[in-house]
Amino acid sequence: MVSVFMGQYEDPMIGGMGTTSAADDDRNNSYRVAVVHSFYSSGVPSGENVVVQQQADALRRAGYSVEVFAQRTDDRERSRLYPLEAALTAATGRGPSPQRLSDFNPDIIHVHNLFPNYGKQWLVESVAPVISSLHNYRPMCAAGTFYRDGKVCTDCPDSKSSLPAVQHGCYRGRIASVPVALGQKFERDPFLAEASAIVALSGQMSSTYASYGVPPERLHVLPHFLPDALDGGAGSGGDYWLYGGRLSHEKGILPLVQEWPSERPLLIAGQGELEAEVTAASKGKNVRMLGAVMRDHLMDLMRGAVGVVFPSRCLEGFGLVYMEALAAGTPVLAWEPSVVASFIREDSTGAVVSGALAGALEAADTSFPSMRSHCRDVFERRYRETPWVEGIRGIYDTAYGLKHSGSPS
Repeated sequence: MVSVFMGQYEDPMIGGMGTTSAADDDRNNSYRVAVVHSFYSSGVPSGENVVVQQQADALRRAGYSVEVFAQRTDDRERSRLYPLEAALTAATGRGPSPQRLSDFNPDIIHVHNLFPNYGKQWLVESVAPVISSLHNYRPMCAAGTFYRDGKVCTDCPDSKSSLPAVQHGCYRGRIASVPVALGQKFERDPFLAEASAIVALSGQMSSTYASYGVPPERLHVLPHFLPDALDGGAGSGGDYWLYGGRLSHEKGILPLVQEWPSERPLLIAGQGELEAEVTAASKGKNVRMLGAVMRDHLMDLMRGAVGVVFPSRCLEGFGLVYMEALAAGTPVLAWEPSVVASFIREDSTGAVVSGALAGALEAADTSFPSMRSHCRDVFERRYRETPWVEGIRGIYDTAYGLKHSGSPS
């Protein structure tokens, strides 16, 4: 059974809606939570880095004692030995553990990303219950995206072998893929196997992991949230379209610009390895390249857009841009097979492109303006901070109870 949280936490061990007394609330909010994360390089925009810090801040506001235990690639890269150290850690699972974790004496260890700066052996030895948050498909895929050569690829977990990752050079080429592939354990990865609870960002992500052997009773669906400080309310829309994200192959930005009707205004906010190609493809079209923009500025742009385009060609874990667009009251245009397409079909918060882009844009001209208040309503119900705190509290309670009851995790 996969637990799905959509505004009120359902405890999978009870099968009904969880209720707590005032005494329980006091105990819940007195958990000492160690948040463990290997921060990606600042040279590569990472929504995951931002989300981890926001979640830690939200837990503190809810009354938890929280300490973030971090390894930062920016710091590690200063050593000339770092490439070798990272490769050995990825290949063997042995490497740095969170320093002074025992001094903090956590009730809960909430792990986000360990790759490539943390080892995993310490998870096996953990006394406190471990909650692992999934942000991508790294335990099953060397690239973390289930994407190769323009389409979804699940060759490695399907065959229970990481040889395809090496053959295709899925992680930064063949040589760099070798240590990542050697460390690939799939459902036996300690990040998954040693977790009392595993947090997935969507039903699609949860089902995918379950299909590859992760026990479904450990999986809990809890999406991201938008901090109140970033919520500027809904906008009235305008006449331009907006793309916000990395300029990379799996995000689908290059084919989007290549197919984009020349007369329609499109703003592109983001950076990435395809910047030169996207710039070249936009020549002669009503397309503006904005480069990297601050998150609050991006949301201002969303409030003035007729729609946000989400052309990702990979599954995605969640899609922060989708949630931010709903907060701005702006509908979203997405493509299969991304998880955002499934959100849109479920919530009627935009449209999914199934044919020519020009036709989809014309249809959106008519339908999107009337969706704006509904998009905002969906955001209010699902993606605010309070529902997330309620959801994670239920997951912590379940994991803590399992660990201390002696039940197998």
